[in-house]
Amino acid sequence: MLREFKEFILKGNLVEIAVGLILALKFKDVIDSFTNGVISPIIGALVGQPNFDTTVDIGDGRILLGAFLTTVVTFLLTGLVLFFVVKAYNRSESFSRRGVTDVGATEPGEDVLLLREIRDELRTRI
Repeated sequence: MLREFKEFILKGNLVEIAVGLILALKFKDVIDSFTNGVISPIIGALVGQPNFDTTVDIGDGRILLGAFLTTVVTFLLTGLVLFFVVKAYNRSESFSRRGVTDVGATEPGEDVLLLREIRDELRTRI
């Protein structure tokens, strides 16, 4: 049973998922900090309040409108950053699939063509 557990834990996909989850949780902390420390005060200053801690009282209930707005802003920022990360990843993957030499490749210059011609001529003499 211990061997089966070890095989289960050390499967490649499970370890990769665990690493991704841990990084995602830390990434969330960064986005939360950015939202609460930078974005919320800016938006709050534009609206006229120093932060998003707005509440609406209805009878005995309290609606945490500011907390909801902060969560929405955090969600949108996280989605935006992840969009750029995935876009950059996909672009780098397409470059690696094409090969490093294909990146930004254009027609070879006159000097390259001449060097190729010399190389080919030397090959035929050998």
